[in-house]
Amino acid sequence: MKNYAIEIKWGIIFFVVSLLWMYFEKAMGWHDALISRHAIYTNFFGLFAIAIYLFAIYDKRKNYFQGKMSWKQGFVSGIILTIVVAILSPLGQYITHELITPNYFENVIVYTIENGRMEKEEAEAYFNLQSYIIQSVAGALMMGVVTSAIVALILKRK
Repeated sequence: MKNYAIEIKWGIIFFVVSLLWMYFEKAMGWHDALISRHAIYTNFFGLFAIAIYLFAIYDKRKNYFQGKMSWKQGFVSGIILTIVVAILSPLGQYITHELITPNYFENVIVYTIENGRMEKEEAEAYFNLQSYIIQSVAGALMMGVVTSAIVALILKRK
């Protein structure tokens, strides 16, 4: 466990930042009055996610590997961080949709149906807590692997 303390720390930081981002989205009205903008603006969180991966793997290189780190070491560190993020993501979805923005699913279902993007049954099947938990875990794993590979390449040092 001690070997992975840096990844766990940054996984928790990622979790907190993602909850703050959800609160920010809610405050900006992207979960209700301006829900039409949500699909575009939510992607800006990716910049924070990449920054956290950069800081995390840099922290690992500096404080665990004494400034020298291979791509493989950085990639493994990123994968461990990704696993921590994926494990915490169901809790994040629960907090987001039960506490921060409890009306999000209702709002996005109505918006999607009114704009002819989905039928009611399809929207209800897609926009719900169980679906979002599955999507968040899968998304964390997929994006985390890709981000880890790129960040490890950028931060490797001989």
